[in-house]
Amino acid sequence: MDRDSPSYSMGRAAEMIGVTAAFLRSLDEAGLIEPERSHGGHRRYSRHQLDLAARVRVLLNEGFLLTAACRIVTLEDRLEAAHRHIRELGGTVTPDQDATIPTQTRRG
Repeated sequence: MDRDSPSYSMGRAAEMIGVTAAFLRSLDEAGLIEPERSHGGHRRYSRHQLDLAARVRVLLNEGFLLTAACRIVTLEDRLEAAHRHIRELGGTVTPDQDATIPTQTRRG
């Protein structure tokens, strides 16, 4: 199934990731996700959008504000897309460049 296909109604989407419909609407208002609309005007979400929403929910549970969580998820998503593009072009992403691998910080 295409991860970008708007396949899920708001109710089903909320159920799938364990959030409320109001939470999904708040992400639309924050500009993180913009669901497609059915002919009847109902929101339709893709699997990719639900993955973003679930990642925001985790960050909110960790104490981040909604705007910060949306920004973090947006940047992570863009970085992941850039890494995918590099690989598609035949390049590699080294461990130092891979943002999914935590870096060590040292004093001094």
